[in-house]
Amino acid sequence: MIVRPATSDDVDAVVELELTCLGVDAWSRGLVEQGVADALPTVSYLVAEVDGRVVAHAVASAAGDDAELQRIAVTPECRRGGVASALLAEVERRSALEGATRLLLEVREDNLAAQAFYGARGFVEVGRRPAYYRDGAAAVVLGKEVDRGDTAGSPRTGASQ
Repeated sequence: MIVRPATSDDVDAVVELELTCLGVDAWSRGLVEQGVADALPTVSYLVAEVDGRVVAHAVASAAGDDAELQRIAVTPECRRGGVASALLAEVERRSALEGATRLLLEVREDNLAAQAFYGARGFVEVGRRPAYYRDGAAAVVLGKEVDRGDTAGSPRTGASQ
């Protein structure tokens, strides 16, 4: 598996992942295109490739002390295979390089699997956002201190996992 920054060649795959994995909460093609083109300040897109095929993406934003994981989406057939863990590790590493001391994210209150996934990686609940999602579901806000011990060098452009 390779985790790398997304390029314009990845837009179709990222849009498909958005629709497949996030349904009504999927981001539009235009927003994905802007994010991949680095037209959105502080926002970065990563993709995970297996055998030359994009099977997942992550979107993060970093500004000052806080970084935010905005989403991770993994194709159903590649779930529970370490893909999300690899993306999350790279988001954490890049957040530290950008100076963040804390990584935040939101998870649907009814998504117990995601809450368990992040909990196993050191995230704890720091708040809730009522009616956060389009269908009225609340978001659980999770946070974690960023490990700044491995911040030497610059962001990798093709981390193999």
